[in-house]
Amino acid sequence: MAKNKTTETQNSVSEYLAAINDEKRRNDCAEIIEIMNQQTGLEAKMWGTSIVGFGSYHYKYESGHEGDAPLIGFASRANAITLYLGSSFFERDTLLSKLGKHKIGKGCIYISRLNDIDKNVLTQMIKNSFENKKK
Repeated sequence: MAKNKTTETQNSVSEYLAAINDEKRRNDCAEIIEIMNQQTGLEAKMWGTSIVGFGSYHYKYESGHEGDAPLIGFASRANAITLYLGSSFFERDTLLSKLGKHKIGKGCIYISRLNDIDKNVLTQMIKNSFENKKK
């Protein structure tokens, strides 16, 4: 079975942030780290080379594939900041309707910048997602 690429590493979160060329994006990512830290009480860790995650959980699929993943996290991608909050948590749809400019994927939420969204709604989404994943 293939080895998971996205595992917790000892890579530096500060170095990851410093490598983000766009200053506004870098500042947005630093603020997301602050919000996630406040809501989880956990330190940011690098997962693979590009995901900043908080906490971890073990998963196992029916296929037998298993591994560990962050409870919540995000990544700065070429076209957006990708938020990994999961596809199911308390009031997800209601909160998404109030979030502001975003796109959604299977288990991800994509935002261009923090100024496009309501940070209070994002904070609540992070809190709800983290509480759900801890269960």
